[in-house]
Amino acid sequence: MNINKQAGVDQGTALDQTELGLINAMSRKKLTEEEVYTFAVRLCDNEVDRDGERFPAETLEELAPLFVGKSGIFDHQWSAAGQTARIYRTELVRDESVLTAAGDALCYLKGYAYMLRTESNKDLIAEIEGGIKKEVSVGCAVEEARCSICGENIHDRSRCAHEKGREYGGKLCWADLVHATDAYEWSFVAVPAQKNAGVMKSMRQDMEQLEREAALGRKYLQQLKDEVVRLGGVAGLALEQETLKGIVRKLEEPELDALKKAFEVQVDKAWGVETQLPAWEQQVPAEGRDGAFLI
Repeated sequence: MNINKQAGVDQGTALDQTELGLINAMSRKKLTEEEVYTFAVRLCDNEVDRDGERFPAETLEELAPLFVGKSGIFDHQWSAAGQTARIYRTELVRDESVLTAAGDALCYLKGYAYMLRTESNKDLIAEIEGGIKKEVSVGCAVEEARCSICGENIHDRSRCAHEKGREYGGKLCWADLVHATDAYEWSFVAVPAQKNAGVMKSMRQDMEQLEREAALGRKYLQQLKDEVVRLGGVAGLALEQETLKGIVRKLEEPELDALKKAFEVQVDKAWGVETQLPAWEQQVPAEGRDGAFLI
């Protein structure tokens, strides 16, 4: 599940030798303090956003190392020419004085980025310093969007019937984005959407469609397994039903389809019935048909 999340940019940060060492670990040449500009970005937090989703603190911790080394670009345009900065360090910041809608203390993932002080970057640095460029959107991947009410995948309608943003028994429903698997990039964008860090999910509709299709695929696969078990019983196999269920549970669609066809042949052999026509429909001469109506 791919996620794009809006975030914020802090203006230039102080640079010491430790920070410079981390930057030089990513550079092919040794850079000096005068050659680099550093700033901090608020990548994402654990607040429930306007899309009814949030990153739990555990997911933020998983994302922290994944964002180290990732490039900053513009508007999610994946092009080497658009790379402007790179994150060299991240940290998880906690604010116990602020509670989220989920009831836990606010925490957010902070990234420290650097860019070269070149003539082409001069205007961008000025815009960051002047507060013009202050929102970024992060692109990452998580395994699941988990319903806060029932704990199931909120996009699997066969298991979860809850809707994000609605209340059930006085409890707000949202989706926890859990098990981070990758961080792609972070981009300078124009329109913030999250209450604090902002959210932008340009891939949301595509992913939800894929998840709906995946749910249909799981339903079809289960129906195919049930049909194979049924045919196996009708074919008179010397197997207990639970044994046959255990076998088909491990099979994928191609094997199940082949087994279904084989069982259908066995069933036809064991229970096949020849079609018989009533005597009054057999061998009726053409001239004898409708004879009662001939004048």
